[in-house]
Amino acid sequence: IPRSVTRIEDYAFSGCSSLTSISIPKSVSRIGSGAFGDCSSLTSISIPKSVSYIEWKAFSGCSSLTSISIPERVYYIGWGAFKDCSSLASISIPKSVPNIEDEAFSGCSSLTSISIPKSVSRIDFGAFKGCVNLDVVIENSEENVKVGSDAFEGCKSVKFTK
Repeated sequence: IPRSVTRIEDYAFSGCSSLTSISIPKSVSRIGSGAFGDCSSLTSISIPKSVSYIEWKAFSGCSSLTSISIPERVYYIGWGAFKDCSSLASISIPKSVPNIEDEAFSGCSSLTSISIPKSVSRIDFGAFKGCVNLDVVIENSEENVKVGSDAFEGCKSVKFTK
């Protein structure tokens, strides 16, 4: 991807089943809807610190993706952004994220633990639904976090630290 690119457009690489890895240039600030959706062979992706917005279903269906580090500048992770990334075993949620949208990580059955920072005040419908091996730690109190229906359905455990 050339350095002149500032946004990965909607569905840019969607369905590229032979794509195994990609490095996004530091010029990119936004990853569009479905940009890497259903890239079933994608095992690794490097998201630069310049990215602040990951749109809905950006990585949905990337069933071979094993880990992803979300940079501190990201403030929006869209609906279903990592839905059905069944091999995803490690993910970081930065303190810059105020909300976890609907089904953002649903179906990520290989996730085993996640720490949700105090900055998150809303966890929407089905956000972690079907993450059957997941222990969730929320660095806040139940009173300070609005949790949508089925947000943690099927998760191994959910614990508020405050």
